[in-house]
Amino acid sequence: MLALDLEGESALADQLAGLPDALRAALAEKVGSLAQDLYEQVTGANLSGDVLNARSGRLRDSIQIQQHAGDGRTGADIFADGSVPYAAIQEFGGKTAAHEILPNKSRSLAFLMNGKQIFSRRVEHPGSVIPARSYLRSALSDQSDEIVQDLAQVAISIAVTLEDSP
Repeated sequence: MLALDLEGESALADQLAGLPDALRAALAEKVGSLAQDLYEQVTGANLSGDVLNARSGRLRDSIQIQQHAGDGRTGADIFADGSVPYAAIQEFGGKTAAHEILPNKSRSLAFLMNGKQIFSRRVEHPGSVIPARSYLRSALSDQSDEIVQDLAQVAISIAVTLEDSP
């Protein structure tokens, strides 16, 4: 899950709790719009060839967006739902342990090695080093300036509205 921390978040939350409902709704709408843009970059670009190529689409389909509001706060989470076991190792990188590969539907494994067809009852896999291929954090990094700028613009609009109101 990605999180964006803002300095003065507590003071801002207190001020937002005192704002009229229409202004809180405008801020929630902007957060929702920014979260949707981020979600589309993750699923429509990063997991569709820009960072990782889609093989089955399972990782892309596991990405969820959830907006939440309450107690003077509004936010959105974009995350892999846990249904794809390789989501974290793709995002952060890591190592897989050495392990034995056995056939599960036949008596032997069949694969190509150096252009030759090989048959084997088992294979000792030495493990792998998987490099980080950030699809979530990189999207947030790519859009962080725009997110901060857009939220600041909403805050300025709110401040102007408050100054103009009786």
